[in-house]
Amino acid sequence: MPKIEVNEKLFFNLLGTKYDYDTLEAKLTCGKAELDEKPDTSKPEDERVIKIELNDTNRPDLWSTGGIARQLRQHNTGKIADYSKFLSTKGNLKDYGNRVVNVDANVKEVRPYMVAFVISGKPIDEPMLLDIIQTQEKLCWNFGRKRRSISMGVYRSAQIEWPVSYHAVDPDKTSFVPLACEEPMTCRQILTDHPKGKEYGWILKDAKVFPLLSDAKGETMSMAPIINSATLGAVQVGDRDLMVELTGTDMPGLLLSANIVACDFADAGYEILPVKVVHPYDTGFGKEIVTPFYFQDTTDASLKACNKRLGSELTADDAVDALAHMGCAATTKAGKDGDTIITVTPPPYRNDFLHEVDVIEDIMMGKTLAFFSPERPHDFTIGRLLPVTLLSRRVKELMVGMGYQEMIFNYLGSKKDYIDNMNIDPAGVVEIANPMSENYQFVRPSIIASLLSAEAGSANAVYPHKIFETGKIAYLCDEENTGTRTRQNLGFVTASGDANFNTAASEVATLLHFLDVEYVVEESDDARFIPGRQAAVMKNGKKIGVFGEIHPAVLENWQITVPCVAGEIDLEEIL
Repeated sequence: MPKIEVNEKLFFNLLGTKYDYDTLEAKLTCGKAELDEKPDTSKPEDERVIKIELNDTNRPDLWSTGGIARQLRQHNTGKIADYSKFLSTKGNLKDYGNRVVNVDANVKEVRPYMVAFVISGKPIDEPMLLDIIQTQEKLCWNFGRKRRSISMGVYRSAQIEWPVSYHAVDPDKTSFVPLACEEPMTCRQILTDHPKGKEYGWILKDAKVFPLLSDAKGETMSMAPIINSATLGAVQVGDRDLMVELTGTDMPGLLLSANIVACDFADAGYEILPVKVVHPYDTGFGKEIVTPFYFQDTTDASLKACNKRLGSELTADDAVDALAHMGCAATTKAGKDGDTIITVTPPPYRNDFLHEVDVIEDIMMGKTLAFFSPERPHDFTIGRLLPVTLLSRRVKELMVGMGYQEMIFNYLGSKKDYIDNMNIDPAGVVEIANPMSENYQFVRPSIIASLLSAEAGSANAVYPHKIFETGKIAYLCDEENTGTRTRQNLGFVTASGDANFNTAASEVATLLHFLDVEYVVEESDDARFIPGRQAAVMKNGKKIGVFGEIHPAVLENWQITVPCVAGEIDLEEIL
């Protein structure tokens, strides 16, 4: 989980009050946070560092001194901060003056999107500068997938001549002086010789052109997402005006990150000046966008559902007040059957409301856990295994009896493993909106991919390899109110020199015979299998599974050198 270090004096100044450490730890629960380490009290207050651990990765707005202070301040007062002065919305763009960034069409294939704004006002002191650096690293490392999808740069705005250009350059013919250096280096050389280039060079190493940020005088500002220049990008204590830019591949993530940083600066007393960014292609929010930009959607929740889940008897006013303590504006309207619908408008720095349960959680946290009285269970119940669990255990016994070895895998994985290597259409695959890593970006749509990943690393084991798993898969489904459906499946893979369709067919027949399932097989056109060497398993006219010989292209993607047969059956359809 993310951990942040906050300067004690800066933190309590932003908070507007001061707590002892025990009280602070109790207050931090409203942000799903806790003290990781108390500071050394022998040091002066402006040198003490409070270490805080965040227990929720869905709230990147809390990964800074300003963010966690804002959450505690709003929870205490119930006063919602107003950022409308600098926020643009669709059809209501703020004045951007001469502050314009022009994006070159050639960066589309390497790093297509950019947003920016300028802060102005009081000089930056050392604690604030250190917090800016920390916010930059936490957002870009955790939320931005190690700078791949989001990176952030800060520049000395007073020395920048507008308009700014975000363009593509030849990495072997373009040079500038990077931070911590005194001599110019080519963009390609930075990847191999500069410490930041060695750390993040993998993002650009295969690109034909590199993205560069320059001002109207041609002065280099940075090579995103690697390193700033030693001139315009060398921010120092005492600088009064700063330009903040974010580049990457995820436009909603960039907009959210820009809003988070802008709101942090606004809370600290700085003026936020919007910047117009002109893309030559659509970003999903238009070609021309003035940022910071409010793009969040409202979320509805039922008051009856809220009280049912919380075991409470809250009124609509109680719910609205609780949400205000979490920084969220809310309105109410009459629903069906005497119910009340609560409509939440999230603040610009939050984009984590995906379902009404997220609203209910915020209401609970706004009221605090102390508000809810503990109750003993009223009913005596006996725990029993679900029918699908009993069936899964029976299936495991049968698979082991046929010589298979059971495997257990994660349910989250990468696009490469679940989509690219399997040659499947990504349209139905569930993607995590804000993953901590690209290795955990998708929910697996099939068990076969997990099994092949194990087989790919088992070339030194004696053949045949026979492995299986019973576990969950998920896919997009409009019939569900969540938009997704989760199923319990059986997947199996056999790898050997003589693995073939007939072997898989006989094992499927054996399994379903002992499970007393009547089925037929039909022709299948699954891209994961060889055409003509695969079959769909049908029960009562409905497809419940598939098996066959794995396509050579899939085996090549996994670098598996022996023939494989595989199959997958929806166990819940058997019940």
